[in-house]
Amino acid sequence: MHTFDVVVIGAGAAGLFCAGLAGQHGLKVLLLDHSARVAEKIRISGGGRCNFTNRDTTVANFLGDNPNFCRSALSRFTPRDFTDLLQRHGVPFHEKHKGQLFCDRSADDVIQVLLAECAAGQVTRWQPCRVGHIAWAPLAGSADAGRYEIDSDRGPVQCRAVVIATGGLSIPKIGATDFGYRTARQFGLRLVEPRPALVPLTFDAQSWAPYADLAGLSLPVQITVGERRDRITFLEDLLFTHRGLSGPAVLQISSYWRAGQPIRINLAPEVDLLRSLSEAKAVSRKLIANELAQRLPSRLADLWVRQDSNAGQLWQRPVNEATDKALSALAQSLSRWELTPSGSEGYNKAEVTAGGVDTRDLSSQTLESRQAGLYFIGEVVDVTGWLGGYNFQWSWASAHACAQGLASKLQPAASAD
Repeated sequence: MHTFDVVVIGAGAAGLFCAGLAGQHGLKVLLLDHSARVAEKIRISGGGRCNFTNRDTTVANFLGDNPNFCRSALSRFTPRDFTDLLQRHGVPFHEKHKGQLFCDRSADDVIQVLLAECAAGQVTRWQPCRVGHIAWAPLAGSADAGRYEIDSDRGPVQCRAVVIATGGLSIPKIGATDFGYRTARQFGLRLVEPRPALVPLTFDAQSWAPYADLAGLSLPVQITVGERRDRITFLEDLLFTHRGLSGPAVLQISSYWRAGQPIRINLAPEVDLLRSLSEAKAVSRKLIANELAQRLPSRLADLWVRQDSNAGQLWQRPVNEATDKALSALAQSLSRWELTPSGSEGYNKAEVTAGGVDTRDLSSQTLESRQAGLYFIGEVVDVTGWLGGYNFQWSWASAHACAQGLASKLQPAASAD
């Protein structure tokens, strides 16, 4: 029987960081993962340069059934704390867009920092190593004290605390599984139904056929989902694909979108189209399509005019011959394009998983669950960040909060041993 203070299951961003910090607090830590390689999601993120945090991180950049749950952890380990760590290890980085920080060289720099932190904490790492059954053996007369016994490929393990850092269901080709959710259910914890997030949206082939030729076209848009108090809006770039819509605007809105909901898109958010077309009408004899092409990508302008012509609107006429009512209808159709996705590209293309372990069953201070000594951190928890480095910051912050909680709870016992 191998004996440790803490077993961390999942060698991704949150698991590596938590294991290293807990080890540096004097705890005897085992980190294991069913994959032979560590932190594959870090390795492929940000085009291989890892968008590891966002300078402007706030609670407002996260969603979940209780978005305020992440406030405590985020306040105690900030983006500045993580950049200080990278600077101590000599890792160069830069800001790219809207507070997003990337490695200058490659994502491997972040992985090497995390491995160095684990080495500093004398963390034992087993990879590849599959975990079987996890059992809790309480001490006689106590529901809060006891030990866990874990069956693994490398033999049985006994420990006082288990940290689940196995992530969500996104990108199964790099090893994503439902292990964390199954473990939560095993110990009677609640789940918020997982769903793909930060994912391209799709449409049925027939309804999307008129737009399929726009695949590859990108433009800035304003995109909205929801009504009144539930309304959420982003101003980002949109990308047309053969099956639907992608790009930062759609990835952002996808985290809030639910099946059957329409989305609304302003295809020219920086232009008052009605005013601009009305002014053109007074001075121009150009075709409406040509006038639109000065305000929108020409491929989009041409397609839009063809579509409206098919619907009975004669846009293939000079702008000075169009009625005010017709120009108003055209501007409205472009500034409030409403459409309902049939679905998404699913977990294969989703950058993260929304939903997860219900935060009502977790401590916001330590990430310990109602089951004594069982912790959940990172993406497996019902905390989902926006696109732009926020999900990595949640990984660092939740790992840090968990490591502090472990040290507070177990350090006296570890010293006594």
